[in-house]
Formats: sequence, C-alpha cells, structure tokens
Amino acid sequence: MLNYIEVFDVIEMDPDSGEAVWTGITGTRTALKRDGFAVDEKIATCCPADWLDERGYLDVELARKHRRPWSI
Repeated sequence: MLNYIEVFDVIEMDPDSGEAVWTGITGTRTALKRDGFAVDEKIATCCPADWLDERGYLDVELARKHRRPWSI
C-alpha cells in the first residue's frame, strides 16, 4: 500500500485580474507554514510521500512521470 500525504498548492492573486494563479509550488502543510505561505485548509489533495523532496515540497518532474487520477 502506498503512503499518501496531504499537500497544498501555493496560490497567488493576479493583481490585474484578481484571479487565483497557481505558482507551481505544492507542499506539505508543515513546509508551507515554515516558509511563510498561508494554507487553505479546505483545498488539499494527496500524493505519495515518495514524491516529496527533503524540504516537504512536491517534486513536479517525478509526479508528471506517473499517471494519477487527480491533478497536481
């Protein structure tokens, strides 16, 4: 069985349009809070723990190599 962990996307607001824009950063609650990002508790997904680097952030290149039923 895979070891899944909860992760969150870092979103910024576009100053011109006011729309939410993904920054390309996804990480664990601990990593994001440690690095000063706000975490929206309602918007989370899960990924295999093996896809995280030593800092707690998603290795996007590794995640893109695997088929998955969710979007990261």
